[in-house]
Amino acid sequence: MSEVKLSTDGIRYIALFESITGATARDCLLDDDKNRVIFVVKTGDMGMAIGKNGEHVNKLVKSIGRHVEVVEYNDDPVIFIQNLLQPANANNIKIGYKGDKRIAYVEVKTKEKGLAIGRNGKNIEKVKVLAKRHHDIDDVTIQ
Repeated sequence: MSEVKLSTDGIRYIALFESITGATARDCLLDDDKNRVIFVVKTGDMGMAIGKNGEHVNKLVKSIGRHVEVVEYNDDPVIFIQNLLQPANANNIKIGYKGDKRIAYVEVKTKEKGLAIGRNGKNIEKVKVLAKRHHDIDDVTIQ
């Protein structure tokens, strides 16, 4: 597992997230280009993080003033990548090596490729950054 380094703002956002939701955040990724904050929560804390009818996420959006995304962590990189790709469904994920690089190959139905990649690649960018931060995966390829 890679070491996750948080910025001062990231630490502040995690403190705010945990006080509002009661869930434990493992990571906070600030994406200034897309005006969003992505929280990675402890396995099993997803429901608590979202809250009933999304009330915790809505409070966070009002407090932070940015779009908020929540992803559930998993020690298994395959399950973690599946969680990162939600709501797109990954049919098959294989992790292999190309030279000295660790790469995840993800099969997605043709109809869901756009959803997995996201507008201007924002979803796949999130997957690549968080897979690298948490599981030392150098690249993620959608097939």
